[in-house]
Amino acid sequence: MVATGRPAALPTLLLLSLPLFFLSSQASDPYPPAQNVTWKSTNFKTILTWEPEPSEDYSYTVEFSSLSGDMQRSRHCIRSSAALCDLSASLSDLQACYTADVLSEPPRGATSDLIEPPHTRSPRFCPYKDTDIGRPDFKLKVGADRRTTTLFVEDPLTAIFKDGRQLTIRDVFSDQLLYRVTYRRNKSTGRKTLDSRSNEVELKGLDRGESYCFNVQAFIPSRGSHKQLGEPSATQCSAHEDQSIFEVYSVGVIAAAIFLVLLLVGIVIAVTVVCCKRRKNALKRGKEGVPLRDV
Repeated sequence: MVATGRPAALPTLLLLSLPLFFLSSQASDPYPPAQNVTWKSTNFKTILTWEPEPSEDYSYTVEFSSLSGDMQRSRHCIRSSAALCDLSASLSDLQACYTADVLSEPPRGATSDLIEPPHTRSPRFCPYKDTDIGRPDFKLKVGADRRTTTLFVEDPLTAIFKDGRQLTIRDVFSDQLLYRVTYRRNKSTGRKTLDSRSNEVELKGLDRGESYCFNVQAFIPSRGSHKQLGEPSATQCSAHEDQSIFEVYSVGVIAAAIFLVLLLVGIVIAVTVVCCKRRKNALKRGKEGVPLRDV
């Protein structure tokens, strides 16, 4: 059989067409799509982040919508040179769930023939269920009986404003909000917990005169298990009623204090001895210098 030239020419045509395919692909998608689009939210301060940072050749625009609403653009994130967008004020319905699209577009002031720019969709985000709750502050007061301690918890502020007032997490979650107190005797590993709906948490039956350590975190049982507890507060400990000097200060500090006291006493004694000797010598020299009286 005599082979024709067509089968041999087919691979050559395919190889020649590959560069044209890649060039046309790059021409139709000149701006890299966003990656790792993520919601970061604490106390309803909600930031949408992604990668990579844009160059001078392109920018990002953010569009968002609730699951039942129309897509709208964030006016602060149109052709932006940043890889984040603050949507705290835009997600006004805290009970709704939202998605966002990050569009890769020409830089501000430039034009493009793209009909639909590359875009990447975010995961679903529901502010009421998904925002993290930050650490609360609290003050403690030991009762007169030395067996009761009361914690006064301050509700963390949110990024939400209503009628000119900044709302707290209590304003948002109402009776859904509890505070979980974790406490232990100072220098002990055993822990106990107490949940309270009130901002004044009273702990009774503590050992009289003992020091106890406390921390507090928001607790919202109606949420999913991984979002029920907020960030723990800083730990605070009550004072020990009858602490010995060895419990308050380390051995090194006590030894240094004793050494300083002894050194000070030694210096005082040495100065006193030197002064006394000088005085005696001065008196002796004075007597020797007085001439004898004639009889």
